[in-house]
Amino acid sequence: MFDFKTILTVLVLIWAFDSNFVLAQDKDAKPKTGGSFEVEAFKNISYFDDKDADPKKHKLDLYLPKGHKNYPVLFFIHGGGWTSGDRWQYGMVGQVFAKNGVGVVVISYRLSPQVQHPGHIEDVARAFAWTHKNIAKYGGRADQIFISGQSAGGHLTALLATNEEFLKAQNLTLKNIKGAMPMSGIYTFEFWRNERVVGKGKEAMESASPIKHISGKEPPFIILYAEKDFPGCGKMSHDLCDALKSKKVEAECIEIKDRNHVSIMFKLMMSETDPTTQALLEFISKHSGLKLSPKKEGVSLEDKNSRVDGFKQSL
Repeated sequence: MFDFKTILTVLVLIWAFDSNFVLAQDKDAKPKTGGSFEVEAFKNISYFDDKDADPKKHKLDLYLPKGHKNYPVLFFIHGGGWTSGDRWQYGMVGQVFAKNGVGVVVISYRLSPQVQHPGHIEDVARAFAWTHKNIAKYGGRADQIFISGQSAGGHLTALLATNEEFLKAQNLTLKNIKGAMPMSGIYTFEFWRNERVVGKGKEAMESASPIKHISGKEPPFIILYAEKDFPGCGKMSHDLCDALKSKKVEAECIEIKDRNHVSIMFKLMMSETDPTTQALLEFISKHSGLKLSPKKEGVSLEDKNSRVDGFKQSL
């Protein structure tokens, strides 16, 4: 049996040396990039040092544009149904965005059944607070932190940016989030679903549902989902967008064509020209100092080699 890292390595090697795999889907697009920075990684940083801290899950990794200063920051929350996943699987998110001049924080958090809601989001808020306090030491802008995640990470992104109580517990507010970019998330919980993760009863369900907490104080949102996503993802995404707009919050909802719940994330990690990656870069640029310019056509051997090196560094 091949393990996950072996399979992913083979896929990346195929991708790195076949430009059609990356670019064919975007042949009519005019992608933009934020540069071509060398990426510097700092891993296994503890964001919570309490006596009860989890030695593996209360950690984060940084992927930074080497030699760059005053860059915006992408705070990324992994998916996995709140029961699986870890930051090391998403190191390529760090590679893609840091190459484009965006510092990236990829976090781990405790999973169910070890914890139920609000354990997951409490960890996310702790990691965000660490980022807000410390990212300037690494050259990032603490006032330009954008949060994103996919699937369960999309839910936690939206919850952190709507239910302010978790940030308040860290002496922060919604004003400390520059923008929210959830992808393929659940934004409303129902009584018969996810009790193992959320807990039982109306109070638990409403506490975990981002759409129940919208007040009008939220940061700008861009909400993405796949054309062939899980049932309900599209409707919940539009419902969240409409609820935000009803409170005069800037919000946009985008369906990514020719993607499913898995490929929307996989292809984001594989290419800066992917429509999802481009949408996030454009959103960050709109609300920060990130400058984008048209990408040069073609993929050089040097670019391909740097992709392989970047993948190895992300493991």
